[in-house]
Amino acid sequence: MRLPDLVLIMTDSQGADLTGAFNPALADRLQTRRIDALAEQGVACERAYTTCPLCSPARSGLFTGIYSQRSGAWTNSLALGTNVRHMGEWFQGLGYRTAYVGKWHLDGHDYFGTGICPPGWDARFWFDGRNYLDELTPAERRFWRTATTAEAFRAQGVDEGFTWAKRCNQRARRFVEECRRDDAPFVLVVSYDEPHHPWTCPPEDAEAFADFAFPVGPSWNEDLSRKPAHYRRWAAHGWGAPSAEFRAPAYFGCNRFVDRMVGEVVDLIDEAAQRPAYVLYTSDHGEMKRAHGGLAAKGPSAYEEIARIPFIVRGPGLQPGRRVRTPVSHADVLPTFLALAGVEAPPALDGASLLPILHGAEDPAREVVVEYHRYELSHEGFMDWSPMRALVGAEWKLSLHERHGDELIHLPGDPHELVNRIADPAAVAQRDAMHDRLLAWMDERRDPLRGGSWRQRAWRQVGEVPFRAPSRPNPADGLAPDYRDYDTGEPTRGSHSEYG
Repeated sequence: MRLPDLVLIMTDSQGADLTGAFNPALADRLQTRRIDALAEQGVACERAYTTCPLCSPARSGLFTGIYSQRSGAWTNSLALGTNVRHMGEWFQGLGYRTAYVGKWHLDGHDYFGTGICPPGWDARFWFDGRNYLDELTPAERRFWRTATTAEAFRAQGVDEGFTWAKRCNQRARRFVEECRRDDAPFVLVVSYDEPHHPWTCPPEDAEAFADFAFPVGPSWNEDLSRKPAHYRRWAAHGWGAPSAEFRAPAYFGCNRFVDRMVGEVVDLIDEAAQRPAYVLYTSDHGEMKRAHGGLAAKGPSAYEEIARIPFIVRGPGLQPGRRVRTPVSHADVLPTFLALAGVEAPPALDGASLLPILHGAEDPAREVVVEYHRYELSHEGFMDWSPMRALVGAEWKLSLHERHGDELIHLPGDPHELVNRIADPAAVAQRDAMHDRLLAWMDERRDPLRGGSWRQRAWRQVGEVPFRAPSRPNPADGLAPDYRDYDTGEPTRGSHSEYG
């Protein structure tokens, strides 16, 4: 049996609400026609969530299948742990050719990266932000980082060829053509910076949104008095007064532009339709757009605007146009790709294969976790240390903020997430059951922040763990040697060691 080609296309700062496929009320205005068409050709997961609404931690969960609190890159400017295998390393070991083209943001360096290809990917096609900078003149670099209007783009003569995205696509084509010539199975990741700021795109894309106003919804003028305290500080940080409309022509133009780039890669894969190939499209996180009283960009929240991401899978055997309502996560991507290659994911991975769900086996009891720690290793300010653990299910979302208060949302009855039901007597049973499940998840996955602060909340007190609780090995990852008991040096037995 031939191994299938596996293609992951991802954008940056493009929430589900930025695509017509997941926001049909604005489909005609958003103009994401290629992404919308991909949803008609494949399976669209309507309840897909990032592992963390921040660049590096989100990518950490996506490419390792392990939440960032254990994989190393738990905030921007931190690298993956050397004991953690990412997607490229997994599939090189399975005999695949692997290429990563575009934004990586997992090397612990600055926003652009080091320009150096890490193990697991073919260095000939590596093209991170530093590589793109090195292709630009000093004047072009300054222009790329500062120009944000159609007028500036037109004056500079910006076309598709100037952009990072188009140059990523050129390298992706060379890789795919080489693999086809050699009849080799491949894993290709094309990771666009767009539509992340500075929103560089051809001027006609930005001009198409000169009069467009994105409707923020009824949360735009929230007073936030019943929400976690840090939201008020976030909203007051200085991104402008709250508004019922979000206007940013270059952002939405860049969103339309990157849609075309996604379509180019899909067309590239379709040029050899006789080869089995799966295409997965997603984004790392969304953009708040000043919802909830003026929140901007991304940060310590599990609100739908930044936590819910577009997620489409197309490939052999998947029913075109299927819509999935089961919650899924970025942590599920690597286990799903491994399953498509005939490999069972080890228990060390936090996610699970989505193949049963993609084939129609909805799971109404499934829940996913969204986490957060801090914005960036080198950043201080209003979002310095803001740990969050959120549990998202079919109807309810429980967000625990270690320092700032908590939130319970009933999504079917409150889709704009306006009513915090954390202290609602009618929701106590639901709240406490979700709290128990979230604590159990943190304990089972060896969350390094687990402990009393998450158990003792203003609305509920849960017993402390024993001071000298049993030691347990980490789940096997198929790579490291077995775990040994601290007191005996012997292999641990079962899920706990013998001392206690």
